[in-house]
Amino acid sequence: MRVAITGAGGFIGRNLAERLSAEGHETVRVARKLSQSSQNGFFIQADLSDATRLAHAFEGCHAVAHCAGINREIGQQTFERVHVEGTRKVVKAAREAGVKRILLMSFLRARPNCNSPYHESKWAAEEIVRQSGLDYTIFKAGIVYGRGDHMLDHLSHALHTLPFFATVGFEEKSVRPLAVEDLIQTMRAALIDNRLRNQTIAMVGPEEIHLSEAVRRVGEVVGRHPIMFPLPVRCHQLMAYVFEKTMTVPLASLAQIRILSEGVVDPATNVSKVPYDLLPTRRFTSEQIRNGLPQARPFCVGDLRFCH
Repeated sequence: MRVAITGAGGFIGRNLAERLSAEGHETVRVARKLSQSSQNGFFIQADLSDATRLAHAFEGCHAVAHCAGINREIGQQTFERVHVEGTRKVVKAAREAGVKRILLMSFLRARPNCNSPYHESKWAAEEIVRQSGLDYTIFKAGIVYGRGDHMLDHLSHALHTLPFFATVGFEEKSVRPLAVEDLIQTMRAALIDNRLRNQTIAMVGPEEIHLSEAVRRVGEVVGRHPIMFPLPVRCHQLMAYVFEKTMTVPLASLAQIRILSEGVVDPATNVSKVPYDLLPTRRFTSEQIRNGLPQARPFCVGDLRFCH
């Protein structure tokens, strides 16, 4: 089967492409910048604003997995342009190429009228896909972890840098960490087995824990035991603003602070139930954490934007 994947240079898109290629499926990997660490599949460098190039990339594909997205705005790469206009162009290109099936990676708490450009743009993308006339599946995923993610990557670097960790807000919220392997298994079922047609489903991990507990578990694996204390959301927002302006990959973005301040446990809108055989099973264990950790190092001057 031939499947096109947008955002193939990112964490989820790359994992999906590797899983499908390992099973012998043909992948067309579309991204603005591609790391060709794997020789499987076709690599096409394309921007989501170019519907013509996207349509060319989608030709002959059974389905499109739209995994491209951002968690902070940089210059012309805004939430509106990437999530909303980009999704509109992907749908248009899929129709022109004769693709019948589309998958969209959204976010668990995406919803309209919530005063968050990230959440609202993700919701707008969902609506575009639902009204596209194509067979669709929308994945509203929570916090996804694994090698190359933001969660374990940033937590481990932060723990190697600082002896303390500030949780978001005085009333700590819960998260349900989702292993990327569990997410990819369900996406594969939708793409290859043609399951979950015309459904919006929520994907979260099997275990609900506080952020401080997640930090403690990562700390145990990397040999760090930080002092943890709560910090007002406003303080985190200020720090995130500074991080976005100064770091190539921010320690935390404004969108991520909003996400953590709400908790990442339940979907904000109605969703369909995940079939029993596709429910995530991997808990946030030491083994799972160890398998997903990047190379141990602290944050350094090289992480600042002026160095690039």
